[in-house]
Amino acid sequence: MHDFRELLDLSVLNNTLKDYLVALACLVGLVLVLFFLKRVLIGHLSRLATKTATDFDDFLVSVLAQIGAPTFIAVSLYAVTLPLELEGASRQFVRYIFIFVLTIRVVLILQAIIRYAVGKSYRRARPSDLAADTMVRNISNVLGVAVWALGVVFILDNMGFDISALVAGLGIGGIAIAMAAQAILGDLFSAVSIFTDKPFEVGDFIIVDDLLGTVEYVGLKTTRIRSLHGEQLIFANSDLTKSRIKNYKRMEIRRIAFKIGVVYQTPADKVKAIPILIRKIIAETQDVRIDRVHFQSFGDFSLVYEIVYFVLSPDYNVYMDKQQAINVAIKEAFESEGIEFAYPTQMLYHSGLAAPAEMRK
Repeated sequence: MHDFRELLDLSVLNNTLKDYLVALACLVGLVLVLFFLKRVLIGHLSRLATKTATDFDDFLVSVLAQIGAPTFIAVSLYAVTLPLELEGASRQFVRYIFIFVLTIRVVLILQAIIRYAVGKSYRRARPSDLAADTMVRNISNVLGVAVWALGVVFILDNMGFDISALVAGLGIGGIAIAMAAQAILGDLFSAVSIFTDKPFEVGDFIIVDDLLGTVEYVGLKTTRIRSLHGEQLIFANSDLTKSRIKNYKRMEIRRIAFKIGVVYQTPADKVKAIPILIRKIIAETQDVRIDRVHFQSFGDFSLVYEIVYFVLSPDYNVYMDKQQAINVAIKEAFESEGIEFAYPTQMLYHSGLAAPAEMRK
């Protein structure tokens, strides 16, 4: 027993063997305690998750589940070695392990938070966006790269490296890269603008200048649109943010204005009756609201009427169906009333003199 005590009191690197054994026991015990606390906390949160409609507690469970042995061992090792008298190099080595492992874990947690926050905000703003997963992944990856860069700088700084030259070099390199990649960065910031401002989303029918089609994909650099003819139109995001865009998906009703003309020989009583007749036709058409019907002007070869109404649907096919029904009803009503539509005509008047001989041939 005396020999065993002497063995425990044996000094190795400024600490007794007993100190090392106590530290080892504390290390194992602390790791087990952390695993136990993790299990208890996950179990409690999982039970709460089944009782709530929100998915935030599910997110917390997933984040806690990712914290494993490397993090627990690094934290426990750092804690149990504090009372020990270690040489400078040994103390620094333990500290470096602690900083490295903990920083990596914090960066991974921040990445998960970014992915969750971006996903929630994007889907709340655009619940019907078919490209939500792609857009959330792209934005999360960009923000994740920035977080990893900060993490690496933090690790190097705490390990004693002089990062001032590195930061200066990154600054100069960043300026050079930014100047060389202005178009790419412009498209990237435009993608963020499209994400936050939401001028359109996947499935919307839009018109950009004289090009039109349905949005199929919104990426970090380009947006792809399927035209009515079938080909795919690819726009740089910066071009879209600079353009005037018509988004027909956001249309709730359609305003329709068109004109018809009747011949000048139409009697005055029928000229007065035409607006009443057309109003009655449009009023009897389902899902259509009349705005106005007026005898607008005297045209070159017709009496011109202007008709304005609203189709209570944004669908283009519905609009065409209603316009066709109204046109047919007007044609039938005019035929029954003996009203003639005008068409371009030209009348020539002459003085009645005999034409030259060469024109009579």
